[in-house]
Amino acid sequence: MEYINGMTWGWVGTRGTWANRTADFSMTEMAKLGVNWTAIALSALQDHPQATEIHYKEEPTVTDAEVVWAIEKAHGLGLKVCLKPVVNCANGVWRAHINFFDVDVPCEPKWGDWFASYTDFILHYARIAQETGCEMFCIGCEMVQTDRRETEWRELIRQLRTVYTGMITYNCDKYQETNITWWDAVDVISSSGYYPIDTWDERVATLEAFAVRQEKPFFFMEAGCPSREGSAMLPNDWGLAGALSMEEQDTYYHVMFEKIGRRSWFHGFMLWDWPAQLYPEAEASSNDDYCMYGKPAAKTIEDFYRRS
Repeated sequence: MEYINGMTWGWVGTRGTWANRTADFSMTEMAKLGVNWTAIALSALQDHPQATEIHYKEEPTVTDAEVVWAIEKAHGLGLKVCLKPVVNCANGVWRAHINFFDVDVPCEPKWGDWFASYTDFILHYARIAQETGCEMFCIGCEMVQTDRRETEWRELIRQLRTVYTGMITYNCDKYQETNITWWDAVDVISSSGYYPIDTWDERVATLEAFAVRQEKPFFFMEAGCPSREGSAMLPNDWGLAGALSMEEQDTYYHVMFEKIGRRSWFHGFMLWDWPAQLYPEAEASSNDDYCMYGKPAAKTIEDFYRRS
């Protein structure tokens, strides 16, 4: 598997923000960083963590036509594509808390009902991925409470392989790499590498031992850091309060690339993230989010990617 010099594009996939001139500009600018892969990421909503229906056919989720446009645009730029449909909760609770009783209880929501809806959601986008030639498909993202449902995940992957012939991955959350019991069912292992800047040595040792045992490619489907003070210690916290700091973000990337980027068992990054609607480059110095467009971290990433 080639090294993934990747970037996540388009999150959260809000209807009307793709397939237009500004989205075209965004992806074109992203490709200039030496990117060879992109994770095209979209979300659909369920009402709350115990809801069992995923509303992917309606607003605010992007339309199928917008998804096809993004894939074709990426391929036109010479990028390989991982299509990444993600479920979120409309009430703002993180998807990692989607959870139900292990044993069915009458009149309570059930795992079976949720996985039936989730399977419909995933297979819908898998068919698009197959029709458009996506090289990889991500079946889920940071769904920590669902990870223990091995039987259901294996059945979903079995059904997925009847409609999609490319590589399949699952994006587990940080610190969860060694807890998944069904990695053998996917083709590529991926996780969210939001590790505090002072813990990389410890995590790299753990991840190396894990990856060597699995004997299949491993990469970070997400990794990144906002450009604000304090974020290098809590890079996963998008709401962390802190003063604007381009240096904090740039330093985080330098350290991450140094600690894990060149390891022989590690296969790359889909960095977080690059929106479909970019802020003006002149406003980069006042933007404290993850996107690195126009910031010092962009040059650091480009330098690393063009050497990889």
